[in-house]
Amino acid sequence: NHALMYFTQAEFRTIEAAVERIFPKDENGPGAKDLGVGYYIDHQLAGSWGFNARDYMQPPFFHGEKVQGYQGRLKRREIFRIALREMQNYSQKKYKKNFEDLSEDQQDTVLKDFETDKVRLSTISPSGFFDMLRNAVLEGVYSDPLYGGNKDMNGWRMRDYPGDQMSYSNIIEKGFQKIPPESLQDHMG
Repeated sequence: NHALMYFTQAEFRTIEAAVERIFPKDENGPGAKDLGVGYYIDHQLAGSWGFNARDYMQPPFFHGEKVQGYQGRLKRREIFRIALREMQNYSQKKYKKNFEDLSEDQQDTVLKDFETDKVRLSTISPSGFFDMLRNAVLEGVYSDPLYGGNKDMNGWRMRDYPGDQMSYSNIIEKGFQKIPPESLQDHMG
């Protein structure tokens, strides 16, 4: 399903540019954009992950240790919305262009500045957002295509991963076999 559920068109252009820099297309295969990772993140933010539905989100909020992960009142969808706006503000301030219009090196610099907390923000942790974004990119590249990313199972193909096989009983006796990947969608009635 490649319809936006949460991002605006402008936010989606920014997120697609960012995810492609985190997982770029190269000689090994497609990048995050071609794998549909932007849609994966959009769909996750529109669902329970974006609302922190399974996280304890009640005050009082204290500054947590690094090992504790995120400790705060903002939901992931709000963090992404703020961070994408701040990425645009930072890109405009530093280069006088929108993030998606920057060169790849300039985009890498902006992302690195978020990753290393060089960007000063009062609303969110830049490095916390970068970690969340990077994890979401990897999930989108390698998750089952049912969730919006890993388009045509090409993320799995790059890793020779067979995906969700219901059974290996028909080939288990034959020794090592390279088999084409299957998605959960392939087994839905």
